[in-house]
Amino acid sequence: MSVNSSAGYGASSNASGVILASRILLSILFILAGYAKLTDLAGTAGFFGSVGLPVPSVTAIVVGLVELLGGLAILIGFQTRIAAIVLAVFVLGATAVAHLDFSQPLNPLMLQKNLGITGGLLLLALVGAGAYSIDGRRG
Repeated sequence: MSVNSSAGYGASSNASGVILASRILLSILFILAGYAKLTDLAGTAGFFGSVGLPVPSVTAIVVGLVELLGGLAILIGFQTRIAAIVLAVFVLGATAVAHLDFSQPLNPLMLQKNLGITGGLLLLALVGAGAYSIDGRRG
């Protein structure tokens, strides 16, 4: 089965099913992380302040919303290509800020995980949301 860049909306049902499964699996991480950040703003802001991010309270809200809303957009397949690109850039930024200190034992693994997630998001940006999505119904 071949999926080219135009297959996002006209792909076979098998491809659309795989794309749906991929969207679900990718979205879980962002939805849960965004929700956790927004429900513990003090803790999130404290961590963000500790790594030197500016205006940690505002940054915590923005980051939580990007993750939660971006994850929901991926899940339901709404503006999927845009959401996937935004989240891919976000993941690379988060990696640069928090996971390049290799004196921390988990950071090499976190870097690899984030690069894999970014690859999945970029592929989703390329192929689109598939037929089982809001984008697929509008296209």
